[in-house]
Amino acid sequence: MNSCLLLLEGISIGELTFVFLIVLLFFGSKSIPKIARTMGRGIRQIKDASQQIQDDIKNSVSSDESTNVNNSDKKKLES
Repeated sequence: MNSCLLLLEGISIGELTFVFLIVLLFFGSKSIPKIARTMGRGIRQIKDASQQIQDDIKNSVSSDESTNVNNSDKKKLES
C-alpha cells in the first residue's frame, strides 16, 4: 500500500485530473468501468500466480530439507 503512495508522490492533483480527462475522452465513460474491471482481474491473477509460485518453492524447499534429514538419519543407522 505504501509503495503505491510513493509512486504518486510527485504527481499533483492537476496532473491526475488532466490524465483522467484524457482517458475519459479517449475511451468514453461507458468503457472505463469495463477496462478497470479487466485490469483488476488481471492484477488479481498475477498476484494469485505469484503467491502460488512462492508456495510451491517453499514446499519444495521444505520437502528437500526433510528428505535430506531422512537420508542423514539412514546413514547414521547404517554406520
